[in-house]
Amino acid sequence: MSEEAGSARQKLHAHALVEFLLIAALAVYLMLARGQVVGDDLAFTVVGAGLMALVTYWTLNTLRDVLEVVAVRAHRLKH
Repeated sequence: MSEEAGSARQKLHAHALVEFLLIAALAVYLMLARGQVVGDDLAFTVVGAGLMALVTYWTLNTLRDVLEVVAVRAHRLKH
């Protein structure tokens, strides 16, 4: 059981680091996009939409990891 808790915690830390980097990349993109009109540069818009979709997916994935860590801890406290 302790291996499962450690594994879930390590995975959460790795996913949180990736989450931080993705949000930082999105912030940089939004700063670069400040003066642009949406759709004016199609490639730039597609990159932004893809980055936003990736951040959304990764955020949900990280939240799933948080729930997994909470479930492992709750299970450990129960037994």
